[in-house]
This record gives sequence, C-alpha cells and structure tokens, in this order.
Amino acid sequence: MSVLLEVEGLTRRYALPRPHPLAATPLITALDDVGFTLEAGRTLGIVGESGSGKSTLARLVMALESPSAGEVRFAGRDLHALTAGALREARREFQMVFQDPYGSLDPRMTVARSVAEPLERLDQVSRRERRERAGVMLAAVGLNPATDLDRYPHEFSGGQRQRIAIARALITHPKLIVADEPVSALDVSVQAQVLNLMQDLQERFGLAYLVISHDLAVVDLICDDLLVLEHGRVVERGATDQVLAQPVHPTTRRLIDAQPRPMWQHSR
Repeated sequence: MSVLLEVEGLTRRYALPRPHPLAATPLITALDDVGFTLEAGRTLGIVGESGSGKSTLARLVMALESPSAGEVRFAGRDLHALTAGALREARREFQMVFQDPYGSLDPRMTVARSVAEPLERLDQVSRRERRERAGVMLAAVGLNPATDLDRYPHEFSGGQRQRIAIARALITHPKLIVADEPVSALDVSVQAQVLNLMQDLQERFGLAYLVISHDLAVVDLICDDLLVLEHGRVVERGATDQVLAQPVHPTTRRLIDAQPRPMWQHSR
C-alpha cells in the first residue's frame, strides 16, 4: 500500500502569559518531535492520557493549527506549506469527525444542508445536486434519505447524529478521516454500532482513519496500528495486537490496567 500521511518531527509549543512585562515569554510544549506514517486504507490509533497531546496532533494533521516545527505531508505535499487556496482544495481529501455529534452539527440547519455543507465551500454544484449527494451519503451510513433529509439534528439520537456527522465527512469522497474521540459521547452499545459502521465504510470507500482515543477498547476494535503519547512524545508504537498484548512502556500498561473489560471482541 502507498503511504498517504507522513508526519515528521512535529512539534507544537504554546506561549504562556509572562509573569511580568520584562520577563521572557514562557512556553509549554504540547507535542515534541512526533513522527509516524499512515498507509492508504489502514487505521492508526493515537492513544494517551488526558493532556498527552492527542487533540493537538489532530488539529495539526487537519492544518487547523500551524506547527512550531516539523511537517505534515498528505499525499506527498506538506500541508502547512500550501497556499490558502491550495489548502482549501486539498481539504476535500481529508475530513474530520468530532467527539460531540450534536455540537458539530448546526442545530439551525436541516440534515440535508448539514451533510452537504462541505460542498458549498469546495464545489460549485447546484442545490439539487448537493441534496442528491447528501441523500446518497445518508443512505451509506444507514439512515433514510426519504424521511431524514429535512429533519433537524435535535430530532435524532446521539448515535444517529454521529452517523450524520460521518455522512458529512464522506460527502467530498476523502481518502483520510481524522476521528477525534468519535464514540466517547455515546452509550457503549451504540459505540459498537458506529465503530462497525466505520469499518464497513472503510472497506467500501477505501478510507484511511486516524483515530484519536483514550479508550483502548475502541482502538482494539478498529485500529491496525497504535501509537501511544505521553506529555507530547511518542513512548510506544506498533501493531495494535502486539502493543496491547505485550506493552513495554509504563504509560501503555497504565492505560490497559485502567480499561474496563471491553463490551465487544475485535473483528480485525
């Protein structure tokens, strides 16, 4: 398989308030020299405790923030070196699914408009075509276009809202989806349904996933490979089965010990 995403030397520092006007600006390092690759059609899990840098990494991969150092290369192009126009065009090939399936959808928009919103920014297509494409994506995630396109997010359950958010991410036909805690806000039984849907969509559309999670049951189910972060640094990496069966770093062992018994068995 070809390498789709390459992250090299990725570092992100944030400035803190100065203790007094003449003092040097203190910095906090959220990510420190992080690197990995992700092949097309595969799933990489990023795990770590709260404050480990997982969400910062997701924002940098999505080019929502700029790194202090390092590169994010998608399909061979450094995203942070692109012009605004080139980056906007590239965004159709990588999309994001957020943790909160309600907060990520505008409550004032119908499902049809929410799902088709990326097309409004990226493609000059008619309203009718946007609606038709939204219907196709809604059906792909297991919802009914005939009854659901003109409804609003508050009319759906949490699991259904996350399906809508996934349909929205799929509508530009991306090669990569970054999923930041995609099921942590859902009930356990619904989590399994959404994760199984993600696997089905991966096979159907040839997607690569970068899954950010604190939950090892989630990564055990859907991730081929695993990368463990602690205080912004990579402390362990490898095939998911191997890392979970034979953890080397204390952080990985601590995450495993804190994990309740999974409610499902992985099917990879």
